[in-house]
Amino acid sequence: MRLTARARLAILQTALVLAAGAALTGLTYLLMQRRPALVTHLDPDGPGPEGTLQPIPQPQDLRDLADQVQADTLSALLPQAGLALVVVTVLAAVLAWLVAGRVLRPIRVISSAARRMSAENLTERVPVTTPADELSALACTVNDMLDRIQRGVAERDRILDSQRLFTANAAHELRTPLTTARTAIDVTLDGHPSRDELLAMAGDVRDAVAHMQRVLNGLLLLARSQAGTGTREPADLASIAAAALDTAEEQAAAAGIAIRARLRPALVTGEPVLLERLAGNLVDNALRYNHADGRLTVETYTAGARAVLRIRNTGREIVPEEAQALLEPFVHGQGTRVRTDSPGLGLGLSIVRAITHAHQGRLAITARPGGGLDITIDLPHHSRPAPRPAEITAQPASVGVAGEGRAR
Repeated sequence: MRLTARARLAILQTALVLAAGAALTGLTYLLMQRRPALVTHLDPDGPGPEGTLQPIPQPQDLRDLADQVQADTLSALLPQAGLALVVVTVLAAVLAWLVAGRVLRPIRVISSAARRMSAENLTERVPVTTPADELSALACTVNDMLDRIQRGVAERDRILDSQRLFTANAAHELRTPLTTARTAIDVTLDGHPSRDELLAMAGDVRDAVAHMQRVLNGLLLLARSQAGTGTREPADLASIAAAALDTAEEQAAAAGIAIRARLRPALVTGEPVLLERLAGNLVDNALRYNHADGRLTVETYTAGARAVLRIRNTGREIVPEEAQALLEPFVHGQGTRVRTDSPGLGLGLSIVRAITHAHQGRLAITARPGGGLDITIDLPHHSRPAPRPAEITAQPASVGVAGEGRAR
């Protein structure tokens, strides 16, 4: 049978008391065994100097009496000391049991709280005793551990819910073009289709396959962004944003959107391909959901130890509470899901958020009064200069209203 910690502690304390009592009894017995010292008296007539103590041999009867007294005392000492030792040991065992229980009570409280813990009940905490000692420090440590567990479980549940929603949305996005393609095939082949009907069916199937390919490419990029894998190297957000604006210049000109750019050096360390996709998605989203004769403002700069990319655009008015929902996959404005015929997949800002988090960055999105969004991304600043093909300088904009400039 395995003893409890309380029993082991009580036995240890009792054994220590018993050993100390036995040692004290033995030492007393040994001291009592010593013969009595000689009796001395003042003998002024002795051979020594006057007034000195001279030892005089004891008479034989006195020595015999002293030996008898010593023997009687030793014979009475052992049983009485043994009885006293037994009584003290029993009292020590009782007190040791009580003291051990009191000392171990906080540990029993911690154990009881741990037993009451479950995945559904993570609010239980261990009471912290006073004064501050090792047991109160243990209680604080356990409470901190429970706080971390609770946050971890909450984060796990959030991730699982997000993954379930993402999987359901992805399945829907892939099922819709598949259904469209199959319907086109079934309707066309139901009879004797002409060449024009077959060509029309092939066009519908091609469009459905292209949509599925776009969805899969977006999902793969999103997964890669969330993993944060790849080679990290110095990069300048100003150069990356300038390249994204150059790519979108024709789209902005066709929509009559004026671009204003103020690109100051903002050095970071990251994966260039993902950072280029981040800037490209932001610019594309700002143009795609803008309106005719709208505006797009792009800024890069450093603020303390952070490199900042900020994009603002005009567009349809968005409820402020719905701005965060735009970061979810397959969601457009006001929390609505994307449609097959919509201009985008609803993955652009989700990919931007994943890339930002993979680079230890922060993303803030707010709805602008009157319409449009204000998106700010800040990443850890890299102090060493990033390799750039040429210095970015402000030049007149080829797209936009008079007085507005963009950097290249």
